[in-house]
Amino acid sequence: MIFLSHVASSNSERCHPQDKMVLLQIKKELNNPTVLSSWKSNADCCKTSWRGVDCSPSNNRVSGLSIYDENNNLSITSKFPPSIGNLSYLDFLHLYDLPNLTGSIPFESLSKLLKLITLTITSTGLSGPIPNFPPQMKHLFSLDLSSNHFSGTLPNSLYKLPRLAIAIFNNNSLTGPIPPSYGYFQFIGTLYLSHNQLSGRLPISLARLINTYNIDLSYNKFEGDASMLFGSNKVISKLDLSQNMFKFDLGKVELAKNLYALDVSHNQIYGKLPLGIENLSDVLNVSYNKLCGKIPEGGNMHLFGVNSFFHNKCLCGSPLPNCK
Repeated sequence: MIFLSHVASSNSERCHPQDKMVLLQIKKELNNPTVLSSWKSNADCCKTSWRGVDCSPSNNRVSGLSIYDENNNLSITSKFPPSIGNLSYLDFLHLYDLPNLTGSIPFESLSKLLKLITLTITSTGLSGPIPNFPPQMKHLFSLDLSSNHFSGTLPNSLYKLPRLAIAIFNNNSLTGPIPPSYGYFQFIGTLYLSHNQLSGRLPISLARLINTYNIDLSYNKFEGDASMLFGSNKVISKLDLSQNMFKFDLGKVELAKNLYALDVSHNQIYGKLPLGIENLSDVLNVSYNKLCGKIPEGGNMHLFGVNSFFHNKCLCGSPLPNCK
């Protein structure tokens, strides 16, 4: 009876045996951390008792994996587990709050995850370059690699990922310019590159990003013209260019109708404030530049105080002193 009970239990287990074997190998590669103590060989990995594991109801394959250390007890001290690449049905992978997860991203491993839709690796100790994820990962929609220790240049072939809509690389140690290929993303809606050491001039090809909603290039070493990011034909709603060395005539740009947040502070931008700036409703900061002219009245200008405009060459009018 005990034997029959064991057989019945095994037959009723949803977890695919191959996926279960891979998960236990991942646990081993992570040095059997306490945060994965619920991953037990005698339990069904598709049950909620397995922390961070999700299974697809259609085929009982592991479709999602989240490994994190919310209590900050630093129980995971290892390299990136290469066996993750053997979970061939994964559509989302989240690794975060793992400061002692070190080494580089194993490209050969992750590039096998051809069903992946969301890849999030944030707040870890991972370093090295960001790999050029292959176009065969045609379902990849969101790529968040923020707040790690990645270095080197931006991967120049990301634009070949046909469904990539979110690319977040902020808070790393990336260097070099933005590749001209980044103007050829098909569906990119969010591009966050802030708080790196990126430099150089922006490629004119970025003018092609007419359907990008959020762009953040702040806290880098970019220089020269950034006017190609503006335009009345674009859908951009949030644009942050602050803390760089951009130098262009702001008065000549056209603002997108949907733009509600603009921060160009701490640059070398000159000219007048552009038409329509009074329509911004959330963020407006043009401080620490070389702007001149009268600050427009009406619209939403009452929402923005002195800090939005001070330390310019000759801006005047409320909330700054009156024009002479």
